[in-house]
Amino acid sequence: MGGGSNGPTTVRKRVEVESATLKRAKDGSAFARCEECSKDVPISLISFHNCNLDAKIKMNLEAQVVENPTETKTKSAPKNKEKTTEPKAKRENKPKNPNAPKRPLTAFFVFMDDFRQTFKAANPDCKSVSIVAKEGGEKWKSMTDEEKKPYQDKAVELKVAYEKALKSNTDADDNVNDEDEVLEKEVKEEIEDEE
Repeated sequence: MGGGSNGPTTVRKRVEVESATLKRAKDGSAFARCEECSKDVPISLISFHNCNLDAKIKMNLEAQVVENPTETKTKSAPKNKEKTTEPKAKRENKPKNPNAPKRPLTAFFVFMDDFRQTFKAANPDCKSVSIVAKEGGEKWKSMTDEEKKPYQDKAVELKVAYEKALKSNTDADDNVNDEDEVLEKEVKEEIEDEE
C-alpha cells in the first residue's frame, strides 16, 4: 500500500475535509471537485490545481499549427473513396512480344534437367512428377557448393545469352517502330499537301 517494496509500509495520512465535497477512491485517497472546471482533483494536490492553466495550455496547443511533411506535398487529384456497386476495371497489362526470347533457366532447373534423366533411367516404372521433384530438391539441398558450381556456371552462360538476345530483340522492335512512325509522317504530309 505504501508503494515501496523493500521499505516499511507507510500509512496514508487522511485529510479531514467536509464530507459533502469529498470523494474517496477504492484505495482511500481523497478527491474534491473543482467548482470552476468540474474536475476531481486529489486533495494533496489541490494547492497546485489551476483551472485557468489547463485552459491556457489547451489554447496554446490549438494555436500552434504543426504541419506534417506529408501534408505539405501537393496532390494532383483528390481521392474520392465513394463506394460503388460497379466492379473495378482490371488494369491492362502490356502486350507481350511474341518474338521475345524465353527467360533463362536457373541453376536449380539446369540441375533438374540432368537429374530427371538420371532418375528415370534408375527408376523407369516411376511416373510421378512430384516424387521426381521431391527427390531432386532433396539432392540439390544436400549438394555442396563445389557440386553446384557447374550448374551455376551454365545458368550464368544462359543468362548472358538471354540478355544479348533480349537486347537485339528490343533494338529490332525500336527499328520497326521508327519505320512505322516515318511512314505515318509521310502519309500525313501527303494528305496535307493534297489539301
